[in-house]
Amino acid sequence: MTDDCPPMFFLKKKFESSPELARFVPFGVFVLLTYVQGENDVAARYWMYLVKTLVGAWLVLEARPFVEEMRWKISWEAVVVGVVIFALWVGLDGLYPRLTELKAGWNPHGKFGEGAAWFYVAVRIIGSSIVVPPIEEVFYRSFLYRYFVKTDFRAMPFNQFHGLSFFVTSIIFGVLHPDRWVAGIICGMAFQWLVIHKNRLGDAMTAHAITNFLLGLWIVWKGAWSFW
Repeated sequence: MTDDCPPMFFLKKKFESSPELARFVPFGVFVLLTYVQGENDVAARYWMYLVKTLVGAWLVLEARPFVEEMRWKISWEAVVVGVVIFALWVGLDGLYPRLTELKAGWNPHGKFGEGAAWFYVAVRIIGSSIVVPPIEEVFYRSFLYRYFVKTDFRAMPFNQFHGLSFFVTSIIFGVLHPDRWVAGIICGMAFQWLVIHKNRLGDAMTAHAITNFLLGLWIVWKGAWSFW
């Protein structure tokens, strides 16, 4: 027998020993895979999104035992915020200058037959509604918001408001959605408000999921692929 740790347990040991890594690594890997996925209009990027979603889901499962706030919570406030942010994301589109050129988006019907196209649509909606919310909410609303105030971020309660961190993290979230940055900033503020108001993260995860799910349905219904 040796003391070597199998790769599948290495990540768990790191997550267990470092609260920062448990909250940053899933987000960092997801962003890296998004970059690798690229923006070229080739069929391979659709399958790369599937890989990214599966890796993201695995990372969420690996981190969840060590991130106590990564627990879904449902409330009427979460539902209202989720619906309102969806409406703003769509309704404000085109009413302010973009920070980047608007891409045509990902229309799987132009790349695959009907079966594969609808499979991708399902993967995209499921991934954005179930995998993305815990990864992004844990990083932005739990880790980053509190880390900007205290390096021992877990000592800061979720219901503590800090004006500078509130706006800085929301602006970062918005700028990382450069084609719809104003909606992104409003979104970041709304989700952070939910965390502060409810003194927990789960409602923001639910609101994020509702927004992304409704957006996915709207994109498919309207053929508004540029939102993807």
